[in-house]
Amino acid sequence: MTSRSERLLRLIALFCFGAVGIALVSQHVFDMPPCAWCVMQRLIYLVIGVIALIGGFGGGRALTRLCGALAGLLSLGGIAAAWYQYSVAANMLSCDQTFADRFMTGIGLESAVPWLFGIYATCMDAKVPVLGIEYALWSLALFAILFFMALPVAFRRGHTR
Repeated sequence: MTSRSERLLRLIALFCFGAVGIALVSQHVFDMPPCAWCVMQRLIYLVIGVIALIGGFGGGRALTRLCGALAGLLSLGGIAAAWYQYSVAANMLSCDQTFADRFMTGIGLESAVPWLFGIYATCMDAKVPVLGIEYALWSLALFAILFFMALPVAFRRGHTR
């Protein structure tokens, strides 16, 4: 029998992998090329998802809480990245040489896995509304939801089933 915390972590993982799936469909089916900040957020979602899966499939209360705390901290990083993309980078002619661009190209993912982490647009070009709301704000909202889902996992006192 799984605990509530483990189920929450599994749901966090599902949301994270779903978000990356939606981003890939947006890119490859609807021709919405990503910017550096977009692909950095994809990486954050994937890392949160993997951490959530690790904690979501047992391993004891300490591991579950640690994974919840890490998911929460990474969600805060995602909120910061999405906010920066929306409020600063999307208004720049080029996000070339911003932190996200340097980081993604520096770790080699941009060239190693271009279908997932390739940077194909400037942040200004990637400024696209979906249902009237900019893509970056959708991402920010999901990161906030993930953060609030991770909090009870990280700070749960007992190991209730």
